[in-house]
Amino acid sequence: MNDAAKPHVFDASLDGFEQTVLAKSNETPVLVDFWATWCGPCKTLGPMLEKLADEFNGGFVLAKVDVDQEQQLAGYFQIRSVPTVMLVKGGQIVDGFPGALPEGQVRQFLQHHGIVPLDAVAALADEPEVIELSLSPAEQVQAAREAVATSPDKPELRLDLIAALLQAGDAKAAEHELDELPANLATDDRAKRARAQLDFAKALHDAPAEAELVIELTANPNNLHARHQLGVRRLLAGDSVDALECFLALMRADRKFDDDLGRKSLIAAFALIDDPDLVSRTRKQMAALIF
Repeated sequence: MNDAAKPHVFDASLDGFEQTVLAKSNETPVLVDFWATWCGPCKTLGPMLEKLADEFNGGFVLAKVDVDQEQQLAGYFQIRSVPTVMLVKGGQIVDGFPGALPEGQVRQFLQHHGIVPLDAVAALADEPEVIELSLSPAEQVQAAREAVATSPDKPELRLDLIAALLQAGDAKAAEHELDELPANLATDDRAKRARAQLDFAKALHDAPAEAELVIELTANPNNLHARHQLGVRRLLAGDSVDALECFLALMRADRKFDDDLGRKSLIAAFALIDDPDLVSRTRKQMAALIF
């Protein structure tokens, strides 16, 4: 399939997969389409992905894997149904989806991962370079500690320190500072936000990486524990839309799971999201599932 007419589409096989897909993904994102000749939805999704690969003109390349011809490769990726699509970047699976999504959702999927047509990338490259002079997370913590030390009469500065500690990934120190806040600050919106963020961070203790969670859910969509962990990872990474959808999926699947964890996660997530329209829409969806 890799010919002059389709320079960004090729058939992938176990032989050479490391070079043509994994190594290639260090330079260009690779979308891997697991399909079969007998699969009806594949006949819709496959041509659409090929069209997008052509349109994106090298923004990503499309690797096609016929699961009947490449059973060992399909087994390695735990493919249980077709079509299944996985995104490989930097030599690792970073995301994926089962089933034939509409073209609009596939475009959103690509955009979510920063994949744009190559012409758009070139246009961005022509923009004047902007040099950002920003502090590293560790430097932000140090600056916040110094501010607290030099202005002991301003306890509200501890909220800046807590935010910096969470940004730096020091959950233990952030929790200590939260517990030491005076009563009037403990109920501050920023303190509540930090507490919610801290609780979510705790939920990821010993959790698999996002790519592993995606693989697990592709193989077993009913793994609600993995669904929750994926939602938390995406929430803390700033992907509020996907995170809320994961939590809604928990509610749809089983309201009794882990004492209604889906609903509780949604309520906690609302405190971290600065998009009032998104929160309002999701509250309505949550209410519909409750009532």
